[in-house]
Amino acid sequence: MVANQRIVFIGDSITQAGKFEDSEQIGYGYVRYIKDYFAINQPEELPIIFNKGINGNRIPDLEQRWEADVLSLCPNLVSISIGINDVWRQLDHPEWKQVTPVKFREIYDRLLEHVIKNTEANIFLMEPTIIEEKIEAEGNILLKDYVEVIHQLAERYSATVVPTHQVFIAYLQKQNHQVLTTDGVHMNSAGNMLMAQTWLKAYNKYMEAKKKTL
Repeated sequence: MVANQRIVFIGDSITQAGKFEDSEQIGYGYVRYIKDYFAINQPEELPIIFNKGINGNRIPDLEQRWEADVLSLCPNLVSISIGINDVWRQLDHPEWKQVTPVKFREIYDRLLEHVIKNTEANIFLMEPTIIEEKIEAEGNILLKDYVEVIHQLAERYSATVVPTHQVFIAYLQKQNHQVLTTDGVHMNSAGNMLMAQTWLKAYNKYMEAKKKTL
């Protein structure tokens, strides 16, 4: 790890997770679990972590604050978790102007292009997790197209995919699985642990691959 690596986590309420009630502005969700992992396992190389999650955000909201909340921070790594509200608003507010998969890709592509052009940051794209803890729920079916967009963009920009949707769906198929959310979307401690674990697996795999190229 680069000394004092700067990691920006940006997304919606799943990323925000109480950051405004936390003196460190890290929150109590998966970002906290990741920060604590680094603090325990490599305190001599503790990264500077920014939690830029905002409740209710869809990808157009990220675009509006991209310069201030990502580019201006000169990150070494940008981790993006978005897509849940882009789908959820189709279910709970169908009267709103919606973010289709095509629009989602268009905006996401612009955001990643800005990262490539204006920083030297590595990019981690987190799949949106779940909408209801039922595999065949309408929200989870709709999410598939957004997950596919993320994989297409990851390939285009040589980004790392954090397979959070795949991992959550696989977990829900296990016997005696635990509840992961408080309301079908927002994480409880188990859900945050699964998100953090999935992110860290992707991160450690990325770091191992990077070492082999040095």
